[in-house]
Amino acid sequence: MKMKSLILTMIVCICMSTTLMSQKKGEMKDINYRRSSLHTILMESDNFPRAEVVLKSYYSAPFPDKYNDHTIGTKSFDPGIYAITDEERAAAGTEQTKAGKFAKGAASSATAGIVDSQAADNPLIIEKYLKENKIANQMVAKWFNRQPDGSFNMDIISERGYYDASDLEANIATAAVKGISSLSDAGEELLNNTFVVVSKMNFVSNEIAAAIVREAAKLAAKEIKNPIAKKAAIISADKSYEKTKEGYSVWTTSYLYKLIWNDSIAAVFYNDLWINKSNIDTKKTEAFDNTNLFKLEYVGDEKSVSLVMFSLKEKRTEDQIVELATIRNIDAVYAKLQKKYDVFKTKTPLYTGNPITAKVGMKEGLEGGEKFEVLEQTVDSKTGLTKYVGKGTITVDEKKIWDNRYNAGEDPNDGNLEISETTFKGGKKYYSGLLIRQLK
Repeated sequence: MKMKSLILTMIVCICMSTTLMSQKKGEMKDINYRRSSLHTILMESDNFPRAEVVLKSYYSAPFPDKYNDHTIGTKSFDPGIYAITDEERAAAGTEQTKAGKFAKGAASSATAGIVDSQAADNPLIIEKYLKENKIANQMVAKWFNRQPDGSFNMDIISERGYYDASDLEANIATAAVKGISSLSDAGEELLNNTFVVVSKMNFVSNEIAAAIVREAAKLAAKEIKNPIAKKAAIISADKSYEKTKEGYSVWTTSYLYKLIWNDSIAAVFYNDLWINKSNIDTKKTEAFDNTNLFKLEYVGDEKSVSLVMFSLKEKRTEDQIVELATIRNIDAVYAKLQKKYDVFKTKTPLYTGNPITAKVGMKEGLEGGEKFEVLEQTVDSKTGLTKYVGKGTITVDEKKIWDNRYNAGEDPNDGNLEISETTFKGGKKYYSGLLIRQLK
């Protein structure tokens, strides 16, 4: 039996090696791997310059290609509908004093939105929106491809996880040991890696911030006793203002949430809420609509700021410049979330093994020197569940980083556009298809 298994393993390895060696670098086929799934939502706001262009750019931005698109239809909401009361703040432990409200409001007025007067309330507003609209229920409904009659099927899970849909559905009905294992794997690999990112954006004139900085510098200059030094400080403040007043800044804060899915939730869902096409149950349909079983947990947030400068030499229109900055700003905040929170980090397959390359780059925030762990996806023979075995670490080659940012090449400061993947250092036995994940 062991000899038979050994021979089979050798055959598979030889076939894999032959396939990889026969493919040229530019002819590598797409590699199937399980991605995390993502739904993005925008907190609407229209009280800032060029709001229409910014919002249009957000909605038309390419979906993050390292995630499955788990959009459930709702892409934005009006935070004014979900205003937070003092009682709700107190219950959440974030009650604001009158002085605090006044200071925050004054800052917002003075800077035309540089300081978001609702910033402290944003997490509470989002929680309220998510709960009242049962976004978690909608995320689960999409995973199980819920139909108008309330029935579920495994088509989406099968497609994204490379499982057999018929087997999974049969195993739900029979609760076979094999079924429990495969369903647990799908839950851990797919549903447990489902996220919602809610973003709040502002587009602020740099002139306002520059004016505030200049006034602060001039106030400080008044304290200088030496008249020559005082005059020099004032002149310096004016020069700095002239250099920094042009253009705008894109400010984005993104809040990350994760769908909670575990064996207990799965058991209730499969036993009490699951409906198949051949056995429609209106009571279960109503129960799913009303259940509070499914929830999204807050993971954390990140901020990103991008400068938007206009120049007479610029060939693009101002709207095109705003669009470029907006979309790159969104990518930047996603990259920050991935670096800060391990649970949100994506896995990416190696594109080639010699040299070691992968389709990640500047859009993911790479600058050179970042370390990635190399993982091999296997199946645990005892549990039947997917596991990832560490094979080593590799480091980004700072001289060979792919500029995959939105519309790369439209800015003269963009990177080397001849590079179409990022190169890594650190190993010789890796091959296309192994997965990599960035380390802190």
